[in-house]
Amino acid sequence: MTMVLAGENISVNFGGIKALTDVSIQVPEQSIVGLIGPNGAGKSTLIGVLSGLLRPGQGRVYLDGADVTKLAAHKRARRGLARTYQLPELYAGLTVRDHLVLAYRLRHERSRMWRDLLDGRGWRPASAAENERVDDLLDWLGLTELRFSAVAALPLGYSRLVEVGRALAGSPRVVLLDEPLSGLDSEESEALAGTLHDLVQREQVSFLLIDHDVDTVLTRSSDVVVLEFGQVIAQGTPAEIRESDVVRNAYLGDSVMGNSVKAGPGASDD
Repeated sequence: MTMVLAGENISVNFGGIKALTDVSIQVPEQSIVGLIGPNGAGKSTLIGVLSGLLRPGQGRVYLDGADVTKLAAHKRARRGLARTYQLPELYAGLTVRDHLVLAYRLRHERSRMWRDLLDGRGWRPASAAENERVDDLLDWLGLTELRFSAVAALPLGYSRLVEVGRALAGSPRVVLLDEPLSGLDSEESEALAGTLHDLVQREQVSFLLIDHDVDTVLTRSSDVVVLEFGQVIAQGTPAEIRESDVVRNAYLGDSVMGNSVKAGPGASDD
């Protein structure tokens, strides 16, 4: 099985605090891998390392088999790594479609985009490939009717979809989804999770799904990694994770495993 993304023996210290200790994780091609753990488990720190925003004190990160540990985040993005954020980081003055267009050009037409910005003549007409890609994603994500709407006016559920669409516009190999279900109700969560599941085959993409909604993560993932206090305490199929006494004990005080463990809006991992 080919791994599109892997972290091996990752350790991160913040002063005297061990945020991650010898953590390994693998994301196969065309899969959804879940990453769960109580608040403070180290999930956000691990995402920072995998995405290139944090440098590990120990360990390596591999993207399509290549060691990218020392590559900056933007260089990993050019190699096919995309991500979303706990709080949608969208540009209030831009439309839904603008976000996907900019993401497409950053990956596929970077030099032309910079020429358009610097020569003072504004944006040149979009290529046929750009229009086809952007409009196809908008249609697939159910955003066509909102394509010319400013994102500032969107409900949270649609903002999450815009983030997913923006991440996919560059045709990435793997997307790190940092709490995409946070703040959504159960119906919205299930709809977004179902969309992600369908996108795996349609886009031939992999997702690393990090969320407090344990039940949805277990339902949609093929493999799940559980962190507690910066260490992997369990890894396996959703069925194995559900039956794990170690995982159950880790979640006592939050909820009982088998029910949804979902933090409210604004909950922080680290």
